[in-house]
Amino acid sequence: MHVAAFVAGIFLLLLAAVDIFETVVLPRRVAGRFRLTRFFYRTTWTPWSAIARRVGSKRQRETFLSVYGPLSLLALLGVWIASVIVAFTLLRWASLADGSASDSSFALELYSSALSFVGLEEVVQHNPAGRVLMVLESVFGFGVLALVIGYFPVLYQAFSRREANISLLDARAGSPPSAAELMRHYGAPPGLAALPALLHDWERWAAELLESHISYTVLGYFRSQHDNQSWLAAITTVLDSCALVMIGEAGEAQFQAQLTFAMARHALVDLAKLFNVPPRRDCFDRLPSDDLARLREMLAHEGISLPVGDAAEQRLTELRKLYEPYLDPLSRYLLMDLPGWLPATRLVHNWQTSKWERVGLGLH
Repeated sequence: MHVAAFVAGIFLLLLAAVDIFETVVLPRRVAGRFRLTRFFYRTTWTPWSAIARRVGSKRQRETFLSVYGPLSLLALLGVWIASVIVAFTLLRWASLADGSASDSSFALELYSSALSFVGLEEVVQHNPAGRVLMVLESVFGFGVLALVIGYFPVLYQAFSRREANISLLDARAGSPPSAAELMRHYGAPPGLAALPALLHDWERWAAELLESHISYTVLGYFRSQHDNQSWLAAITTVLDSCALVMIGEAGEAQFQAQLTFAMARHALVDLAKLFNVPPRRDCFDRLPSDDLARLREMLAHEGISLPVGDAAEQRLTELRKLYEPYLDPLSRYLLMDLPGWLPATRLVHNWQTSKWERVGLGLH
């Protein structure tokens, strides 16, 4: 009995089994210790994102980044399977009688272990321990494959729900979205009456984002369908819009904005912690005084007045300090552009464009 091989096999098997359970089955974040999945994503995303930064074209860069999420799922599955196969190989090799364990026998046990994982075994096991391990590995292998088969649909359902709301934001806040564009549609009648319901929907979206992305970290790496959209841009726009509503006069919309702001900020902070991205207090100013003046002018043109005075600006600054320090580090880490408070100079919604035409006011 090779004690070292046996101990290594047990350790690797437990490491893989616990990681699979925590990643696929356990619906909560696990922190405070080493995890195979966390190590996998931190070691693979760094070189992948480094290569992406060298891609000059934004469209090509987004295409390259969009491959990482789905590809990492397959690669992670391969890491799990390889870990289990190697773990059982060590255990089977350790169970061989002293003197019969050699390099050639290890290679044979590795081959047999791979077959046993999928329920095949063409090498007869003569010792009782080998037969027990063969059965256990077959059961373990089918269990892992069954869990993964159920894991993928859950991931893509959560991704689909996330993207559906992001797509709905297009006609309401632009592409890329902005708080000014959202307030232009909902800050004055008749949109003002629908604003509380809209913010309520985004409160639920932020809650679902938090729960799904904490349970399934890989979703954070999944890119949106369009290059000018992302879950980070969406939650940024929601927070910006809530901040504008909260500095206004009291009312139903302001109350709902406080609830949505709290939920969205909670999601943002927890996801920053999940990706191990600390906040930066020295990040760039997303709303300098000149842009704030333009924002007031733009909204005033639509019949929406923002409160003026030092108290209102101080309140807006305090709200921004609650979430903006987390935005820039996440944007740099995930390579997702942050939206501005003001819409793009020549804003064209995604619904106004196609491969063949561009429609809308002033577009030909």
